[in-house]
Amino acid sequence: MHKHPALNAYPSAAATGAGWLRYASPAAFYPLAGRMIPWLALGAALFAAAGLYVGLAVAPTDSQQGEVYRILFIHVGAAWMSMFLYLVMALYAALGLIFNTRLSFMMMRALAPTGALFTFLTLWTGALWGKPTWGAWWVWDARLTSELILLFLYLGFMALQAAADDDAQRADRGGAILVLAGVINVPIIYFSVRWWSTLHQGASINLTTAPSMAHIMVTAMLLMVAAFWLYSAAAALARVRGIIAEREPGAVRTDRTRREAA
Repeated sequence: MHKHPALNAYPSAAATGAGWLRYASPAAFYPLAGRMIPWLALGAALFAAAGLYVGLAVAPTDSQQGEVYRILFIHVGAAWMSMFLYLVMALYAALGLIFNTRLSFMMMRALAPTGALFTFLTLWTGALWGKPTWGAWWVWDARLTSELILLFLYLGFMALQAAADDDAQRADRGGAILVLAGVINVPIIYFSVRWWSTLHQGASINLTTAPSMAHIMVTAMLLMVAAFWLYSAAAALARVRGIIAEREPGAVRTDRTRREAA
């Protein structure tokens, strides 16, 4: 019994999945990342412009905190990304250790500077918000302290990579073990305001309850989160292309030859 020709026009799910698996190779991923970066960067710029406009010009003044609350439009998104990027690093670390995939280790390394940047931004904007709100730039609050530990984890990972840069395999495996050991700090950051009595306020946005702030404020915050997410993706892809070019220069030559032939 013959199948209708139209039924063969669509690839099976298995074939599609197998097609995507080829991008686990650094040589195949290198040109794909190059095509994605401009679009991700453009999206990040547009969302950031929209988020800053809504947050600074459209959202009303908070009745209790006044204008200083607008720092939270950057602070909250940066805090989310600092934790999210570490979890993504941990995922890549696990994949690299289990399957010994080179690209997983490269992505783990590429994400670290952006994660450290957002962690520093979280602490800095938190200090700017804390001074007029709490009367102090810094307090040894459980959430602040655990976020500071997260920054040290990022910096420690990058220092380990730099120290063992002459042995990429040792650097990859040592960094992966460090990342996985430190992942326990992420739930501590998130749940610290529930587990301990802290000065830090609870979550403004929760998946199980309605937001405690006005919808226009939530909109500005989510726009900034989207901008940070797209920026993180663009920065990580740009950085991983540099890592691939350093470790596997043949991939760059192949991509250049392909583009010149086209």
